[in-house]
Amino acid sequence: MFEIQVKSPTRVDLAGGTLDCWPLYLFLNDPVTINVAIDIFTYAELKENAGSEITLNSADLNASKRFPNLAACLADRDPAFDLVRVHLAFWKPTKGFTLTTRSESPVGGGLGGSSSLCISLLKAFSKWMEKPLEPYEMVRIASHLEAQVLLKPTGTQDYFPPIFGGLNYITYGVPGPQVEVKKIERGLFEDRFLLVYTGRSHHSGINNWQVIKNWLDGDEHTRGVLAKLAGVSADMKRVLTAGRLGDLPTLFKREYEARTEISDGFSSPEIRRLAELASSVGANAKICGAGGGGCVLIWCPDRQIQEARDLCAKEGFQVLNARPWEP
Repeated sequence: MFEIQVKSPTRVDLAGGTLDCWPLYLFLNDPVTINVAIDIFTYAELKENAGSEITLNSADLNASKRFPNLAACLADRDPAFDLVRVHLAFWKPTKGFTLTTRSESPVGGGLGGSSSLCISLLKAFSKWMEKPLEPYEMVRIASHLEAQVLLKPTGTQDYFPPIFGGLNYITYGVPGPQVEVKKIERGLFEDRFLLVYTGRSHHSGINNWQVIKNWLDGDEHTRGVLAKLAGVSADMKRVLTAGRLGDLPTLFKREYEARTEISDGFSSPEIRRLAELASSVGANAKICGAGGGGCVLIWCPDRQIQEARDLCAKEGFQVLNARPWEP
């Protein structure tokens, strides 16, 4: 019996989040988004069944459903399987199967967990149905399928790390996204990279849609802040390429200030508290994803990671054992 097991990493965005949303990047002089894959994974396990019966299992939501055929599955409206259903509507499998999904990312963690799972599902079904997808095609399809679930436009930066791993520089312009994948320099991230979960779920589709809407409505404040974010990401690419680690704290500070300037929705009491804790030990806080909750990267320029870890844990935050990842 045919059986497939795949996994995909999630990511931490270092700079340029939100700039990956169409059509914003068309107005910002080819901005770059920078992210790094991390060893927090999503999983998809697909087993072919003898008949037409379909079984869906979500380990994260502790949900399981069985259907006699594809039509019955697509007619269901259980929100636990919204993402899976848009994939099934796209692939239209003619055989029965059992699908089990799982994610190591906290729910609403801002780590691109749903996007990583989307890529895991595409990997599994493309292999099972013997219809290979090239990377950019996979990114395009994944973004369209997630938009069908969110009922809002999506960016595309989150799909590159699950495909390539490593450090990603993604430049956006008229041709669409173009990615440069770099090897992860251990000396850059070692004892400087601390990921902390706020305990509050975030909703990236809502935050990003409001930014898009504000831009299209001509809001000068939003346009000015996005220009700042584009400047930070361009500077960060130059700094990382040159290995100028001493410049990163200033860039993370600029990114945090611009991100929270967009709207109150990008911050939260938990994020602000983590920023205070980071500052107290000489570290920097970087909001992951669209903010409002989720995870925060604590950047420890002087390798004071243990001090930052102990302080965050003492305050009741969940410190994640996550590291940059490449295949």
